Amino acid sequence: MADKDTNKPKGNGIVADPSRRQFVKNSGIAVGGVAGGALLGGLFTSQFGKNNDKKSTNGNEKKPAKRYEEARMFFTRFADFAILEQAVERIFPEDKNGPGAIGLGVPYFIDKQLAGPYGNNVKDYRQGPFTNGNGTAADSSLNRGEIIINGLRTMSEESMKRFDAKFDDATAEQQTEILKDFEADKIQLKGISSKAFFKLLRTLTLEGAYSDPLYGGNRDMEGWKMKEYPGSIASYMNMIEEKEFIKMDQVSLTDYQPK
Repeated sequence: MADKDTNKPKGNGIVADPSRRQFVKNSGIAVGGVAGGALLGGLFTSQFGKNNDKKSTNGNEKKPAKRYEEARMFFTRFADFAILEQAVERIFPEDKNGPGAIGLGVPYFIDKQLAGPYGNNVKDYRQGPFTNGNGTAADSSLNRGEIIINGLRTMSEESMKRFDAKFDDATAEQQTEILKDFEADKIQLKGISSKAFFKLLRTLTLEGAYSDPLYGGNRDMEGWKMKEYPGSIASYMNMIEEKEFIKMDQVSLTDYQPK
């Protein structure tokens, strides 16, 4: 999958301010999808089109290390996963301050979540009557996995109708237009409102960007590094009395595992 559009969408209230990450860091609020009712724009990137290869000291290119944990468990169709990649990248785009959703491994985080109890609404009350998603994903007759699949496929169908292109082949501006219509509840979906679907997708995107890497997202703790958040620190007792800001290296839950 090649990059389609490296220009940030502008106009119509779409935020393209490079200070976004600084705002996130300073406020402590994870704003990754909609600020003031508008979808954040950004660079159109894909892990399949982006060249992250590094060169060795003798000038020969070295292939990036394989990430064996990044394998699809829920998405049996790659076409659905490709739509997911581009949708979450529109919600949390890459910019000069750091990686976007694809670079942070968010699609694989979502895949793992949907493959487990969360995706099947295991701990939710599952008896009717349902309002079919007029409120939340837990209030739909569909489980979260079904909601995400239905929503992604509807996004691609909508893209074909409007632009004669699959969602993952559309331009960044076209993708943003469709996502904004989902957010505004202008699209018909089975079993849930498009607004509730968008809210679920946005929530999963932010969780994947900022959760502990143990869960499959926040690759290399880059999400935390952009916020200067240290991560899973067991105790602050040795520094709680310090008056100056202490910049700390990031720590994951996996760092506490016995060697």
